[in-house]
Amino acid sequence: MWPDIIKKSKEGGLDVIETYVFWNYHEPVKGKYYFEGRFDLVRFVKTVQEAGLLVHLRIGPYACAEWNYGGFPVWLHFIPGIQFRTTNNLFKKEMKLFLAKIVGLMKDENLFASQGGPIILAQVENEYGNVEGSYGVGGELYVKWAAETAVNLNTTVPWVMCAQHDAPDPIINTCNGFYCDRFSPNSPSKPKMWTENYSGWFLAFGNAIPYRPAEDLAFAVARFFETGGTFQNYYMYYGGTNFGRTAGGPLVATSYDYDAPIDEYGYIRQPKWSHLRDLHKAIKLCEEHLISSDPIQVQLGTKIEAHIYSKTSNDCAAFLANYDSSLDANVTFNGNSYFLPAWSVSILPDCKNVIFNTAKVVAQRNLQVISSAHASSVNELLRAPSAWSWYKEKVGIWSNNSFVESGLLEHIDTTKDTSDYLWYTTSINVEEDIMLGKEKDYLLHIESLGHAALVFVNKRLQGFGYGNHEDESFNLTKKITFHHGNNTLDILSMMIGLQNYGPWFDVAGAGIYSVILSDLMDGKNDLSYEEWSYQVGLEGEYLGLDKISLANSSLWTQGTALPVNHSLIWYKVTILAPEGKGPLALNLASMGKGQAWVNGQSIGRYWTAYLSPSTGCTDNCDYRGTFDPYKCLKDCGQPAQTLYHIPRTWVHPGENLLVLHEELGGDPSKISLLTRTGQEICAHVSEADPPPADSWKPNQEFNSQIPEVRLNCEQGWHINMINFASFGTPRGNCGTFSPGICHVNVTSIVQQACIGQERCAIPISTTKFGDPCPRVLKSLAIEALCSA
Repeated sequence: MWPDIIKKSKEGGLDVIETYVFWNYHEPVKGKYYFEGRFDLVRFVKTVQEAGLLVHLRIGPYACAEWNYGGFPVWLHFIPGIQFRTTNNLFKKEMKLFLAKIVGLMKDENLFASQGGPIILAQVENEYGNVEGSYGVGGELYVKWAAETAVNLNTTVPWVMCAQHDAPDPIINTCNGFYCDRFSPNSPSKPKMWTENYSGWFLAFGNAIPYRPAEDLAFAVARFFETGGTFQNYYMYYGGTNFGRTAGGPLVATSYDYDAPIDEYGYIRQPKWSHLRDLHKAIKLCEEHLISSDPIQVQLGTKIEAHIYSKTSNDCAAFLANYDSSLDANVTFNGNSYFLPAWSVSILPDCKNVIFNTAKVVAQRNLQVISSAHASSVNELLRAPSAWSWYKEKVGIWSNNSFVESGLLEHIDTTKDTSDYLWYTTSINVEEDIMLGKEKDYLLHIESLGHAALVFVNKRLQGFGYGNHEDESFNLTKKITFHHGNNTLDILSMMIGLQNYGPWFDVAGAGIYSVILSDLMDGKNDLSYEEWSYQVGLEGEYLGLDKISLANSSLWTQGTALPVNHSLIWYKVTILAPEGKGPLALNLASMGKGQAWVNGQSIGRYWTAYLSPSTGCTDNCDYRGTFDPYKCLKDCGQPAQTLYHIPRTWVHPGENLLVLHEELGGDPSKISLLTRTGQEICAHVSEADPPPADSWKPNQEFNSQIPEVRLNCEQGWHINMINFASFGTPRGNCGTFSPGICHVNVTSIVQQACIGQERCAIPISTTKFGDPCPRVLKSLAIEALCSA
């Protein structure tokens, strides 16, 4: 997907691609490096270069990024005496080796700018200033060491430290956040740079889906450049997917869509992508002015100001900003009157003509993806009607590589992250308490540091406990029944991503730490210090049931009665790939919690049984006012994620192996595969909206230009239908447009301009459409369908 994503980024007006470098995937075993497949860093940088773009290489090696363990390899944790991200010689030795490895790799391929390559910036560490205080003097010394180590690698390009107020010279300290217009670097000799402008927010299981309005994102960018900003990066412009077990924790979802301008599947998200593209065009038209002078600030009213950049005494560009969160304003600037909506910036490349306002979205919009997707039930794609196979996972100890310890062990130290799963098993003999042939009730109380656990008594499921992203710890209390004699207690502790952020996050624990059995009459029995047997991982993992090589193994059971709603069960089926070339989405809404694989490739963890809170969402989030991750939410009361990305390159033209491991219980016969077969697009532009930014030319009367509707399909798709086209006073929103009192049906005109085209533009002109209502402000609304 890289070339297509990079191409769309360039078309969106980007100049630079930022990327992290994940230590845990490039050095999965100490001293053994991996740069193959989608972790081929050199090939990625060269692909960016071939597209004519530049690179900011964020080596870190700490990344955060909601990535497993923040990008650190787990083997690092097990070096005796090591402490992460402080003045610890063991840690510094390994970090220096990795930094040198990456820098050397880039130098060997001539990829730094001084060598003719695309890398213009490098980053050491990441957001350490947010946690530095927790490390005391060791943190201060570590910052100085990291800076010195980076500079001594002689990359010949500048190094940055983001969110690091005390970054020593010559390291450039940069800003991360939703807004950085008020940020100033720690030295006047350093440029004002913004390394992470959050285009949305990450998704966690159990939470509603966050999104950030395009108007607010554009406002933040415009304010940054208005106030002297030089470099701004979207985090994310494309977020993608946390395949496998790469998602961090706790409980970070598999999708890393991030409400980015390019969505998880590589499709353009409208109107965000086009609105930002037009913003980038407008800023670049001011570029010569921005680099010629410092801005002059002029107060135009309460929370209203102008910043003016001059190239000569009579050649300037200006930004007019209204940062009031509710009140629109009319202002006078250079003798002209301007309307400034609340929480908006207008850009004037000649100090006269407004070519872009952040609050006026004239870009096209896309309707919900699901409306233009074709869903195929997996059963429709089977070779035979009874093609499902299954394997029931054993509860508790399943092999002779288990071990026994007194007391409850910490989860991560025991599994070393080789698996999400750890079995805790013990036996309880109650011969003295219960008569032969009788049963007795007890109260079982379990406390866990996280993240989830299944509890079995005598191999039967009794309960399920789990935490959330904000607090991964949990308690589980269940009434259970023991029979006379020996009883087994099996607890399956589960991880959903290793911690990736916070001070000392690398030593954050997980797993069961207290198990208390209460006789309902007589008292408590603390089992926490008793003898426990431990088993790392599941038997199915050990057998390799997700692998193609076991697709025809006799381990699998096949029959007509597919077992559904069973815990700890593996499912396997061979399906035919749907037609087409685009990415696929696996709809797992009928499942509970687990992992999925296609042709041996893990498409990630799923947890569709975990519903988000039923309140807190809004259909129309007001872009005005300060944004935070909880301001704009959607799909309350629903799973965080039901659709799981399958790259088309992972799918074969014929038969494909789908394997699921279900932990809680679900019905695999109801899952489906979705493919994009079309795209519903729409636009609504008025006579009062500015003409396209790229139609402005210096010394030309911009007001004589006219606005236009621009429609674009995904590359390779074409407009094949116009569903609505009205000029006048159309009512409603995209998908629900209807003619207004004043109306001219312009369908035939739009059809002539757009049918069969990948993109088209329709000027808003009474000369072309006629004037159905003179002296009334009119607009053009269009709904169209794109298809392959």
